[in-house]
Amino acid sequence: MREWAEARVEDAGGRSTVILSGPMVISSIGHLDKELRAMTAPVQQIDLSGIGSIDTVGAWTVWRFASQHDAQITGATPEAERLIEAVRNAESTADITPPRSSIFIRVFEDVGHKVIEQWHGTVRVISFLGAIVISFFNSVVHRRFRMRALVRQMELVGVASLGIIGLMSFLIGIVIAQQGAVQLEQFGAESLTVNLVGRLTLRELGVLMTAIMVAGRSGSAFAAQLGTMKLTEEIDAMRTIGVSPMEALVLPRILAAVIMMPLLGFYASIVAIIGGATLSELALGIPFFTFLARVQEVVPMYDLYVGMIKAPVFGLIVALAGCYQGMQVQGNAEEVGLKTTQAVVQAIFMVIVLDAVFAVLFTKMGWA
Repeated sequence: MREWAEARVEDAGGRSTVILSGPMVISSIGHLDKELRAMTAPVQQIDLSGIGSIDTVGAWTVWRFASQHDAQITGATPEAERLIEAVRNAESTADITPPRSSIFIRVFEDVGHKVIEQWHGTVRVISFLGAIVISFFNSVVHRRFRMRALVRQMELVGVASLGIIGLMSFLIGIVIAQQGAVQLEQFGAESLTVNLVGRLTLRELGVLMTAIMVAGRSGSAFAAQLGTMKLTEEIDAMRTIGVSPMEALVLPRILAAVIMMPLLGFYASIVAIIGGATLSELALGIPFFTFLARVQEVVPMYDLYVGMIKAPVFGLIVALAGCYQGMQVQGNAEEVGLKTTQAVVQAIFMVIVLDAVFAVLFTKMGWA
């Protein structure tokens, strides 16, 4: 049967004494702590001669009660005296909650920290891009370019993603044709659906949606792979044996994305046009091959140029974000997931921003 700590009060010679008995340990003083807190009458002395074992929690309970009543502790064993003394020396008068500055100052501090962090991040990205350029020239000059690694990454980035990108593009072409036809029907211009599908897919959506898909598929893979290698110190081991991680790991991924993005973008645009032609034959009565022939007539060649110019830049942004965030992993496995998420978000954001910049630039050039 468990023994509980107890307390009783005795008055002798005008002095109120609290006599404690039983084990003063964490498992037996729960109700005693409540009793001691409820005592409001003055206490001059605390007698510990009747207690059994004592731990830090029991010592702290006794010391706190004695401090509240300014009482003298008597009858303590050497062990109890050491614990009570240790608890007394560990007392801190610091505030539990530190003082906070005004919200006005905190907002400006947070904004300042964010601005400085963004500036340092920009410098690191530029340095990372410079390291990639140096690695590329070193690989070419010293003839140690890793062609097998490049081909492997081209397969993973391009060939392995043909299925999902093709399905996505086909459905996008159907959606554009269907929604465009519904709106153009109000003006009796259903035939302009061909113009809408052809120009929109070749110029904008084909490359843009492909870049977003590659960012979610390959960009995240780059960050996770490099981050895991960084965490398991494989990258440090490569440096130790004289192998440059930039040349062996980063450069093949960057080049694979830059090379495959124009091909994937063109493939996505063609599949989207096929999707639009399929819907047009089924829903609008425009024959399939007539739709395709009409695309060649109404879509200017510079629309294809616009898409193909943007594609390698988007590929560079996606691969750069994935590799950079992967190389920044440190500390623990949680960083891998965090940096992977940041890589995808940053890549998609920068792709959309650059797409808007390209739209304004090409409009100024007369390729509208």
